[in-house]
Amino acid sequence: MRRIIVFVTSISLISLFTCVTVWAQATAEISGSVKDQSSAVLPGVEITVTQTDTGISRTAVSNETGSYVVPNLAPGPYRLEAALPGFRTYVRTGIVLQVNTSPVLNVVLEVGQVSEQIEVQANAALVDTRNSTVGSVIENERVLELPLNGRNVTDLIVLAGGAVDQSAGSQSINVMAIGGAAGTSPVLSIAGGASWGAGYSLDGANHVNYMTGTTMNMPFPDAMQEFKVETSGVNAQHGNSSAISAVTKSGTNQFHGNLFEFVRNDLFNARYYFATQHGTYKRNQFGGTALYPHGCDVGRRLDGIRFTGVQFESADYLEVSVLQQPD
Repeated sequence: MRRIIVFVTSISLISLFTCVTVWAQATAEISGSVKDQSSAVLPGVEITVTQTDTGISRTAVSNETGSYVVPNLAPGPYRLEAALPGFRTYVRTGIVLQVNTSPVLNVVLEVGQVSEQIEVQANAALVDTRNSTVGSVIENERVLELPLNGRNVTDLIVLAGGAVDQSAGSQSINVMAIGGAAGTSPVLSIAGGASWGAGYSLDGANHVNYMTGTTMNMPFPDAMQEFKVETSGVNAQHGNSSAISAVTKSGTNQFHGNLFEFVRNDLFNARYYFATQHGTYKRNQFGGTALYPHGCDVGRRLDGIRFTGVQFESADYLEVSVLQQPD
């Protein structure tokens, strides 16, 4: 245990002082058109999209047809603002972007002063009308609250329709993963496809193990934001019949993190009825996250630290009686 703590501390210190600039991987976009009350298109409107968790803003300007596109947005809550001299400022809040979505948000400006605002609260779920892909998003709430044996996030892929786990399932022992999950990943068949037919990505980067054709270890639940399972109609950019796109949690305006420990120990269990001795079973799964504010020096260079590990020991004892034939 001491060696593990020293190892994690060393990795953390090295990351703090030797990391390079980290750019957030974008997995969503917002687009739409801007018109006035008479349905005439409005070019030159400044569109500002702000991620409310971090305060990071992106801007775009509507073209001659009144259309705008704000690409490369990380999943999360957003606020949209549209401003043009001679019109009231349009503000829309409550926008929540999910991984690999492209919602269309059309804006209608009213004549008035720029200092005047019209605020729209987007309580309803956004509909992606530009994408014909069939799939579902496993959001952060389900990732954290649903029970997971071994805390392997990929087990939740079967919640999407048409996904079947074809693996027998096994646990790696004494595995230490920095930013990943300890253990093996399930072999999945999605929509009747082969186990190597699905494409996996993590934060926009390819995450396929080319030795097996399946996914490499995914981050543990505390480090995962959400993931999307696309079962059919997948875009050609994936190059597969189905796709799983995952994104990790990022920092916000404040420092936050957590530590966890899951313990299973033979001291808590009763002895097997036919066993002569108490069996030994000790399993400790531990880890944590530390996500830095984007405004600090460390947060501008390093998004955060995530680690997890497993220690496992097991032995069972069972008496076997041998019947001897009489002489």
